[in-house]
Amino acid sequence: MSRLRAAAVRGLRRQRRGSGSAAPNGRSSSKGASLREGAPARPHALHLFGDPVEIDALRGRLLAWYDKSRRDLPWRTLAAAELDADRRAYAVWVSEIMLQQTQVATVIDYYNRWMQKWPTLQALAAASLEEVNELWAGLGYYSRGKRLQEAARKVVSELAGRMPRTAEDLQRLLPGVGRYTAGAIASISFGQATGVVDGNVIRVLCRLRCIGADTSSLAVIDCLWDMANTLVDRSRPGDFNQALMELGATVCTPKSPLCRECPVKEHCHAWRRVEKELASASQKLFGKTTLVPDVEDCGPGGCPLCLPAAEPWDSSLGVTNFPRKAAKKQPRVEWTATCVLERRGRLGAPEYLIVQRPSSGLLAGLWEFPSLPLAPGLQEEQQKEVLADHLRAWTRQPVQTQSLCFIGEVVHIFSHIHQTYVVYSLCLDGDVALDAASSPSRWVTEEEFRASAVSTAMKKVLKARETQRGVQSGRAKGSKRKRESKLGAAGSTPTGMQLSLRAFLRAQPPP
Repeated sequence: MSRLRAAAVRGLRRQRRGSGSAAPNGRSSSKGASLREGAPARPHALHLFGDPVEIDALRGRLLAWYDKSRRDLPWRTLAAAELDADRRAYAVWVSEIMLQQTQVATVIDYYNRWMQKWPTLQALAAASLEEVNELWAGLGYYSRGKRLQEAARKVVSELAGRMPRTAEDLQRLLPGVGRYTAGAIASISFGQATGVVDGNVIRVLCRLRCIGADTSSLAVIDCLWDMANTLVDRSRPGDFNQALMELGATVCTPKSPLCRECPVKEHCHAWRRVEKELASASQKLFGKTTLVPDVEDCGPGGCPLCLPAAEPWDSSLGVTNFPRKAAKKQPRVEWTATCVLERRGRLGAPEYLIVQRPSSGLLAGLWEFPSLPLAPGLQEEQQKEVLADHLRAWTRQPVQTQSLCFIGEVVHIFSHIHQTYVVYSLCLDGDVALDAASSPSRWVTEEEFRASAVSTAMKKVLKARETQRGVQSGRAKGSKRKRESKLGAAGSTPTGMQLSLRAFLRAQPPP
């Protein structure tokens, strides 16, 4: 069995350890064989890359396409132009952390502002966490920025500002750097011939080799990593890895892949299967009896990388049969009461009270309007009561439930939480002394609020308050117009009606 195939079933062998020993002649003993009955078979050659000629051809086609079609992205420009290896690695590192679970179009602006503010590891290490959170606000998954800075400080303080040079050391020494990020930094910045496996790469490899098994399983993950390490181009590892990811992002997309534009479709077993099915259907349509052989089937035997028997190939899906995704876990539902607490500032503009969240957990260290979790099933009056109690602790003055004005509900979906904010507003008269014993808090203008480290959810809450204020203002103007209309009706000319020139010059009768 080839080295790649052995690696692909490493996870299966771990489970089998101790189940039986091999006989001296290399064959399994009858006891071992009986213990292993029903175990998944080894992966079929269909799922592997074993031909060096094919591997070289795939590398060449993919790199030629990448050289011609790659997107112009700021982190690629920086990495290509930067001569200093540590600064180059830092530029790649920042981009890889930002791109986790976030679209490229969203990241570009954040990345440019980040690198302008902190162009080196040393600059980032010297920044405050508050500054990091402020710049990261709106990008989501806020702990990424915090871990990035923690790791930068470790490089500066413990590694003399020198980035680890290999994927193994990057993953071992830097907090928050996993196997994928380490491989990306090492291959792009330092030229280490190591593969990478992210969501895009998983999709491409699964379609290239018809891998339909659960991509979160140990055996499949081992196989994909070994496949990536086998395929990576030794002379241009960074470009090859980026090309593979670029292919998944722009051509081999999840729902509407552009298969006819794919530079490696000749190596794609999923594409071949689709083409052969089309050819077979065409032959049947024209009355031909010769069937096209379906060589993409492993046959019976329970291959650990094939589509599960309960979810066979669906011709209507084409290449998007691969990879099959496990059922997504439903996010838990949570409710939170939030109050937009405001006062009149020195220049008459409203100021808002924001408080800082704990330093750990969801949205750690970010600022928000005073909020507290709601128990399920509370009615509006009960919500107001618990919120009023919470606000009394902050303002150290009585808060009446009837003074809380309901704004509405704001829904925000986190990766694992379906959060509904039940939003109220409360306007305070005069100055308010805040409780210094509570969490950090401060009054901010709207401009200061938007510049602070606040989550997207809190920006939605403020927008809801501004919408409410606009509605209230419109009602007030409408009432004023009605009053003016009534006053005008008491005279000879209705309010708002323009007199003709003749009527204007006409002599008024004496009183």
